Amino acid sequence: MRNVTYSMGVSLDGYIVGPDGSFDWTAPDEEVFRFWIDEIRHVGVHLLGRRLYETMLYWETADQDPTLDEPQREWIALWNPLPKVVFSTTLSAVQGHARLATGSVAEEIARLRAEPGEGDIAIGGATLAAQAAAAGLIDEYQIIVHPVLVGGGTPFFPKDERHVDLELVETRTFNSKFVYLRYRVAR
Repeated sequence: MRNVTYSMGVSLDGYIVGPDGSFDWTAPDEEVFRFWIDEIRHVGVHLLGRRLYETMLYWETADQDPTLDEPQREWIALWNPLPKVVFSTTLSAVQGHARLATGSVAEEIARLRAEPGEGDIAIGGATLAAQAAAAGLIDEYQIIVHPVLVGGGTPFFPKDERHVDLELVETRTFNSKFVYLRYRVAR
């Protein structure tokens, strides 16, 4: 069965977006960007909320920019053909290799797990991940901790998260002081 993973960058105080809605502090350095490139290779489909989808739309046409470096071009080559499912009540159409979800996050995950396919089912976006977590559908949490305190905003974990026992699977400290934490849900 395909794993469901929730992966995002987070401030040391636990937020994916600051109180003013900014997330410019999440820009990865070269080492962390290379790590994310390697991680996306293990993803078979990516589930996104509307806000993250709209942020990631940049990559759909970024290959037109002649100033992109080789890692950015490598990311585009992996990200753009990756199947994506977008959860939105306001969008009527999506671009690229994306489709709008037709059911709840639980229904979409069940459908994707039943279909043949390889690679993880990745979730991006705190609201969408909170829905999957509430239904007990997340198998792994993958976090890059950024060396910053933002003082509020959108938390990585929902305020009403239920008790979940986790097993530490992997840690990594990057030269730039970023820390990667990977936990598997203990079942």
